[in-house]
Amino acid sequence: MPIDRAQVQHIAALARISLTDAETAAFTRQLSDILDQFDTLQDLDTAGVEPTAHVAGLDTILRDDEPAASLDAADTLRNAPNRRGNFFQVRAVLDE
Repeated sequence: MPIDRAQVQHIAALARISLTDAETAAFTRQLSDILDQFDTLQDLDTAGVEPTAHVAGLDTILRDDEPAASLDAADTLRNAPNRRGNFFQVRAVLDE
């Protein structure tokens, strides 16, 4: 399933990144290759295969949820490039 330059440029705009012409061409090839690999998976017979949310068993990746002390606000914000009071300050990513 090929992807075209316009789709790559649209994805880049959504991610708010700029791409050079060379990067756009490279990502167009790479994303097309990735989508081709997913098309290959369509040929597999998956009848009788249970759907899973995780590759590993849930008992190996999940832990009990136990309350713990929160991080100190000053320690958490110590390396923040921009802050406003006790909050991280980030630029707006949504159009108004």
